[in-house]
Amino acid sequence: MKDYIYTIFQESGSLSTEEIFLHILVASILACVIYLSYYFTHAGGVYSKKFNVSLITLTILTATVMTVIGNNIALSLGMVGALSIVRFRTVIKDSRDTAYIFWTIIVGICCGVGDYIVAVIGSGAVFIVLLILGRVKNDNRILLIIRGARNMERRIEAVVFDYFQAKAMMRVKNTSRDSIELIFEMPRKTYLLSNKKEKSIVEMLYELESIEYVNVVTQNDEISG
Repeated sequence: MKDYIYTIFQESGSLSTEEIFLHILVASILACVIYLSYYFTHAGGVYSKKFNVSLITLTILTATVMTVIGNNIALSLGMVGALSIVRFRTVIKDSRDTAYIFWTIIVGICCGVGDYIVAVIGSGAVFIVLLILGRVKNDNRILLIIRGARNMERRIEAVVFDYFQAKAMMRVKNTSRDSIELIFEMPRKTYLLSNKKEKSIVEMLYELESIEYVNVVTQNDEISG
C-alpha cells in the first residue's frame, strides 16, 4: 500500500513538446473566441478592453498550469498551496464578467489536460447563449429625490403619487427638524411616459412652497468604468 501511494505521488506527466504546444495553441484559439464573445455582448455598454485582454491571458495561464501539473498529485497539492496565498481584489463591474472568468478557467483546465472536444463544444454552446442573451439589459430605474420643508411631506407625496398614478414607490425618507428628503423609485418606462404630460414632475413640485431641490437620477445595476 505504501509503495502504491508513493508511486502515485511520484508520477509525473511526460508530455512531448508537440503535445504541450497543442495544449497552449488550442487554449489560445478558444481564448480569442472568448475575447470576441465579450466584445460583442458588451458592445455599447460597460466594456473594458483591459479586462477582455486579461481573459485571454487567464485562459492561457490556466492551460499552462494544468499542463505543468499533469497527473502529478504532489505537484498539484503544492500548486494549490502556492495559489492559496493570492488574494484578488478586482472589482466586478458586471455580473456577466464572473461568468467569463469561470469560462476562461474551465477552458484552460480542459485544454491543459487535453480534453479539446469538451472545451470546443462547451465554448461553442456558451458563445451562442451569450450572443443571444448577453445583450439583455436591466430596466433602468429612476430615482426622484426631493428636499423641502418638513411640513410639505404630505403635499409632496400627493403630487408624486398622483402624477405617476401610484407607480412611484417611496424608498427613503430622511428628516431633520425643519426639512425632509424623500426618494421615490419608479421604472424608467413610467418616467418616460410621464414626459408626454403638459407639465413635468419637476415643474409640478416647484409649484409647491418651500422646495429646495428636485433631482432625477438614473439607477443601474451596472457600474460605469
